[in-house]
Amino acid sequence: MRKGKDAVMRLLAKGEPIPYRQMLKALNISRRDRDQLDQQLDFLVESGEIVKMPGRIYALAGSGDGVRGKLSVHRDGYGFVMPEEGGEDLFVPARYLTEYMNGDIVEAQVVSTRRDGKREGRVTALVQRGVTEIVGRFEAIGKGGRVIPDDPKLGRDLFVTPGAAGGAAKARDGQIVLAQITAYPAGARPLEGRITEVLGEANDPEVEALTVIKRYELPHVFDEKVMEEAQKQPQQVTEEAVAGRTDLRERLTVTIDGETARDFDDAVSVAREGDKIRLWVSIADVSHYVVEGSRLDTEAYLRGTSVYFPDRCIPMLPEELSNGICSLNPQVDRLTMTAEMLFDAAGERVDARFYTSVIKSAARLTYTTVKRILVDRDPEAVEQNAHLVEDLKVMEDLSLRLNAVRRTRGSIDFDLPEPQIVLDLQGETTAIVRAERNLAHRIIEEFMLAANEAVAGFLENTPVPSLYRVHENPDPLKLKDLAEFVFGFGYILKLQDEKVNPLELQRLLAEVEGKPEERLINEVLLRCMKQARYSAENLGHYGLAAASYTHFTSPIRRYPDLVVHRILKLVLSQKMKQVDKDRLEARLPETAAHTSKRERVAMEAEREMVDLKKMQFMRDKIGEEYDGYITGVAPFGLFVELVDLFVEGMVPVATLPMDYYVHLEKSHALVGERSRAMYRIADKIRVKVSAVNEARKQVEFSLVGTLEKRPIEPIQDVRNSYGRIPIKGKRPKPRRR
Repeated sequence: MRKGKDAVMRLLAKGEPIPYRQMLKALNISRRDRDQLDQQLDFLVESGEIVKMPGRIYALAGSGDGVRGKLSVHRDGYGFVMPEEGGEDLFVPARYLTEYMNGDIVEAQVVSTRRDGKREGRVTALVQRGVTEIVGRFEAIGKGGRVIPDDPKLGRDLFVTPGAAGGAAKARDGQIVLAQITAYPAGARPLEGRITEVLGEANDPEVEALTVIKRYELPHVFDEKVMEEAQKQPQQVTEEAVAGRTDLRERLTVTIDGETARDFDDAVSVAREGDKIRLWVSIADVSHYVVEGSRLDTEAYLRGTSVYFPDRCIPMLPEELSNGICSLNPQVDRLTMTAEMLFDAAGERVDARFYTSVIKSAARLTYTTVKRILVDRDPEAVEQNAHLVEDLKVMEDLSLRLNAVRRTRGSIDFDLPEPQIVLDLQGETTAIVRAERNLAHRIIEEFMLAANEAVAGFLENTPVPSLYRVHENPDPLKLKDLAEFVFGFGYILKLQDEKVNPLELQRLLAEVEGKPEERLINEVLLRCMKQARYSAENLGHYGLAAASYTHFTSPIRRYPDLVVHRILKLVLSQKMKQVDKDRLEARLPETAAHTSKRERVAMEAEREMVDLKKMQFMRDKIGEEYDGYITGVAPFGLFVELVDLFVEGMVPVATLPMDYYVHLEKSHALVGERSRAMYRIADKIRVKVSAVNEARKQVEFSLVGTLEKRPIEPIQDVRNSYGRIPIKGKRPKPRRR
């Protein structure tokens, strides 16, 4: 076997990939010895010494594709390396991850590529540990103990040795603790550490929030020096600050936000000019108070964004600014940056200018109040806001024009329902309801989109370095799969050079509207989309079908908006020099990467907190039955969202009716080979709550029955259409899986 291995390695050492048949000839392998060579090649691929490419072509490891990126480990042990430069994730089997953890930055080597383009690899080097602290539940063991991580992706417990500094003696059994890692797993050595902080008792709402804060390393306390800077800021606008600004205090300007909002970034005003409508979008001038390079600025950059939990906000700026002098509160002077735009009868922007300003908001309106006026025509609401009604009608008219323009150019709107968590005074979840999105929401949304796009276009055409909000084209492979998928329902999705015009997707959404498959195709289409991010390079915004887009309208809660304000101010003052451009070009790429990362962390933390509240809500619902939709399909089960409660849980495949289930990835379905029963994404089913798995933070359901019957394709036809992983050896008997 050594001779065989040496011969293969010498052959591949020349550096050129070699097809299998050429290798047989070069090594003079007889038909009788092929099995031995095949075993040797499989062994070398498994050990990571050589790589296998499509078409059964082999090459030395290192001569193929190398990948550097963040490791994301599934709770079942396998993982994916997400390349830093973007592109398809690299799958890594569980057996090669025993010494690596979720979040690690690693280097990996591609060792094989399937015909469908999916790649498999091995981790070759650790670049940086992603986790240094663990939040979890402490279990006492003798004089030591272990910490069971709150994050199921970590996949291993942390052991606390007896007498560890600051350690187990301070923590009681069952408490939630923060532990610092002192030794990472290696060979037979487990993950080890010491307890640095006791957070409190499990199931305490305050401790639960603190758990998420600590786990995602969210800065949530401002240090004394930052607070000193914040407290030095005036709480009233001074005459000196107003000097040189456009005075809009006499204009009828209003804010429209949610009932619980406390920081008001944006205020709007409108006026008819014949068949045209002029719009003023005035945004809090945070840059006047948060000076670049100050402690406030450094802290805001570190946080990147405000984080919103169901019961609290972790602000980017101290309350003295976010809820005080920067917030566009009613009946007080406030400094702003204004985008003034003129739109024609068709909703096209025909003029735009930008300037520093001062406003006095006439009213703090809520989405509910505006809906009562414009939609419900509630006499009481109309009478109480009589002086605002005409302007609100103009806003409605303009928003409809703007929406029509966006839809004409191909902007894609996923108007999917979102949950709203209702809490009692103790922080316990009392209800989960559909978050309302009415005409008032759409008015503000259209105005903010218009302002962001106008500012982006102005800065790009100036031209100066800036931050953009970009949304790249969907992945070509996913688009191809989508086209095949919708073809099965009788719809044509036209692809051009592996791309699709947003208008084509909008047409598809319009075609399926009201059809039984509408939800299914919406869900699958949404999975094709890439995540929007910040960039110093303008790559356009695919989802909005916008050639140029940025974030300008929320500087109180998003750092990129603050950066854009500073750039815009510098341009308007005509003081931007070449040295400023050079400085921006050097710093903006890092700012874009950092703020994109902070946004993703905030989104993950917010999602986890919402999921936690949902899980708590379901604790006393075990045994109850609900209708739900299948929102995801995996080899191990079905993800189901309840219709009335907006709670997602999982039906494990082992609880489905006895059968051998095949996972059809492209058709998003599980199919029973004997019964030919198909469970597909967006199918409506009835489930029973069977358990609340707090360790995995998952609600588990069991299937009661299907509510929507669909004609089932013959299993052989399904195989031909979508393909499947071949099973080697003897056909297994039907079993639970």
